[in-house]
Parts: sequence; structure tokens; C-alpha cells
Amino acid sequence: MSYSTETARTRKIVARAVFSIVAASFALSVATAADQPLDYRLLATSKTSTMEKELNEAGSAGYHFSKAMGGVTANAGPEVVLVMVKDTVDQRVWKYRLLATSRTSTMQKELQQAADDGYEYKEQTVFETAFGGKEVVVIMEQLQTKQERPSSYRLLATTKTSTMQKELQAAAAQGYLLVGLSVGKTAFGGDEVVAILRKH
Repeated sequence: MSYSTETARTRKIVARAVFSIVAASFALSVATAADQPLDYRLLATSKTSTMEKELNEAGSAGYHFSKAMGGVTANAGPEVVLVMVKDTVDQRVWKYRLLATSRTSTMQKELQQAADDGYEYKEQTVFETAFGGKEVVVIMEQLQTKQERPSSYRLLATTKTSTMQKELQAAAAQGYLLVGLSVGKTAFGGDEVVAILRKH
């Protein structure tokens, strides 16, 4: 047997061994990730003024925003219900800002101010609070690494869907992407379609 043939055979054996080690490591990492349970925390309140505090308490404990919905629960009446999730592998902390207003005309300014402070849109809903009436609620999450240029936000609110179509098209032509949509009766706007768009 020539030296070159022996070398080639040795290389094949080494390559197979390396492949087996990599495959075993990958399988172990997948199994380990699957074995790590997710931890959920549910937040519910009829006062939007307390929700931001609860969001940030959960965020500082490593919980990350997942879902939110405004509605009426059997025991507590009108509430905002949020679900937070914690990945035991991810040790980051999260900061939140909750925007709540019964006037959609003021939400545009609040959205942009939060974006300028390093927050990004996560979710929106409309619900009737126990004390504040009907409100549009928007949840913003602070980015882990602040962007050099904050996102630009645009809020569209109208009682006519035909008008919304035109406004969406105009915003899209300027580079805005739809990130959130809700339909509900606000205290001052009546039955409104509220769309939030973002441009990076």
C-alpha cells in the first residue's frame, strides 16, 4: 500500500470521526434546548396606569413580551391581559413603555417619542378600562442595542375603511410598513380603524 493511499484512508477516518462528534454535539444541544422549560407570567389589570409598572417588573426578571389583548373577563370585567415568557437560557432583561390614550390624534407623537428613546412597537389593542374609558393601548419594547437612527412611525385612524385603503397606499409609497391594526370604539373618535406603520 502506497503512502498516498494510506494518507487518504486516514483522512477519511478522521473526517468520519469529526462528523460523528459534530452530529452528536448538535443532537445534544437540541435535546438540551428542548429540555429547558419556558416560564410564563400573565398580567391583567383594568388600569393601564399600572400596566407599565408590571411590564417592567416582569421584564427586569427576564420575562419577554409575548401577546396582549383587551377585553372583558368573567370575574374582573374590562381588562388588558398580557402574557410574558421567560427563556431560562436567555438572561437578558427587557424594558417597556405602555402608551394609552382615548385620543388617537395624540398617539402619533407618543409613538415617535418612544422610538426616539430606543423603543420599538410590539402590540396594540383597544379596550374599555374601569376608569379611563375606551383607550387605544400600544406596547413598546426597548431595543437591546440602540439604533443609530430610530424608526419613524405613522398612525392612521379613520372611521371609513375606504379612506384607510387610500392612506395605507400613500404611506407605503413613502416606505412605511404596516406593523399593527386594531378596530374598536374610542371615546373621541367613535368606531375607528387604527393602523400603525413603521419605517426604519
